[in-house]
Amino acid sequence: MIKPQEGRDPFDLEFEADDDFGPPPPAAVLPEVSPEPSPERSAEPEPPPIAQEATPAPEAAPATPNPVHEIIAGAEAAFGEPVLPRISVHFFCASGETAEFAERAAADRRMERGSMRVRTGGLPAALAAYRSEPTPSLLMVESLEPAPVLLDQLDRLAEVCDPGTKVVVIGTANDIALYRELMRRGVSDYLVPPMSALLLVRTATGLYADPSAPFIGRQVAFCGAKGGAGASTIAHNVAHAITERLQTGAVLVDLDLAFGTAGLDFNQDPVHGVVDALSQPDRLDPVLMDRMMVRCTDRLSLFAAPASLDGDYDIATEAFEEVTQKIRAAAPFVVLDLPHVWTAWKRKVLLSSDDVVIVATPDLASLRNAKNMIDLVRRARPNDAPPRLVLNQVGVPGRPEIPVKDFGEALDLEPALCLPFDPKLFGLAANNGQMISEVGPKSRSAEGIEHLAQQIARREPPVVRKASLLSGLFKKK
Repeated sequence: MIKPQEGRDPFDLEFEADDDFGPPPPAAVLPEVSPEPSPERSAEPEPPPIAQEATPAPEAAPATPNPVHEIIAGAEAAFGEPVLPRISVHFFCASGETAEFAERAAADRRMERGSMRVRTGGLPAALAAYRSEPTPSLLMVESLEPAPVLLDQLDRLAEVCDPGTKVVVIGTANDIALYRELMRRGVSDYLVPPMSALLLVRTATGLYADPSAPFIGRQVAFCGAKGGAGASTIAHNVAHAITERLQTGAVLVDLDLAFGTAGLDFNQDPVHGVVDALSQPDRLDPVLMDRMMVRCTDRLSLFAAPASLDGDYDIATEAFEEVTQKIRAAAPFVVLDLPHVWTAWKRKVLLSSDDVVIVATPDLASLRNAKNMIDLVRRARPNDAPPRLVLNQVGVPGRPEIPVKDFGEALDLEPALCLPFDPKLFGLAANNGQMISEVGPKSRSAEGIEHLAQQIARREPPVVRKASLLSGLFKKK
């Protein structure tokens, strides 16, 4: 909550005489990063690791954006991002551009729990409104006025602001002295252009993030464009590659309750599984979760599906949302193997995931279904990177196929990975309860799956130091 300033001149900012009110100095050169492409900043897509060679796109003219805001808006978090709790949020925008960003932020998946309201008029309109109505939990106000006028208006807003209300100010002056004065008065944050919807989202969610929570696991949803596309196999192998090749923890959740194959692929037959968690989501805590999961490797845990037709599995959408949210606190990465059937809970889980991977085969039915799913995800997640497309079973002998280039152009999405048709390798792995990297570690499919895992995890495998040939001569006997 902003603090009212009594008995003082609002035009006295208490700035030092040598404070610089001119334009800020040039930003320092930051280390290069390689963020994922997002709607805020387009990037040239990588060619698929296993596919026909594509004609390289012409180089774009170099841009000169603000490097700090470029990183904030373009780079996605290494792990999952927090979501806004069930609170009320009001935006009072002074410019049409900020109002457009606020509308996009209000529609973001990370803000869907909150009650959003976007108004125009800026800080003066907020002053007029809250003389007769209570203030929300979070108030974002924009002011285009100079610093003395801005602070005077904030003092008057503090007189009508309810206790507990967090205030974020959007201004035009990029000045550290003004920032310090706003923080001293109780403002939660101060934002300056260039503005973006993602910056507003992360500012709002960051104010309510739990500081005691070490992280929120990045949720990656795998979905097939049609039955038999191989989404489950790829999801299981990517989860294994994240843990074994990239040396980080992950949880694989098999949500195909009736026909899930994760237990078979990892040669596991657990007594408990994900249905037990879904049937009692309010009781699910870290201790109970650890008992329900089975360890496939030292770093990979499995929430297996019962793969039984004895029950109807009539489970509420809220149960899936609550359970998946709790699982995200168990590991840095949570891989969801979603069934092909379309339900309300699947739509909810798919759109709330940090990464969406759609697996298709190069045929017309997959093209149509993949287009419908990609269009849905793009509409519902305007501030997120587009889904990743994986083309599986490419090159089946004697089968007419849609060329990879034409498939990607029809979807306006470059495939992240193209896997060749290799029935012997995949069949042997499935029948042995092993992963592709275990059966054929040097195969093109294993290399492609590892490449996809690196894209999702945004990290490279650790460097293994080779022992020197002379090291054995100096061992103690």
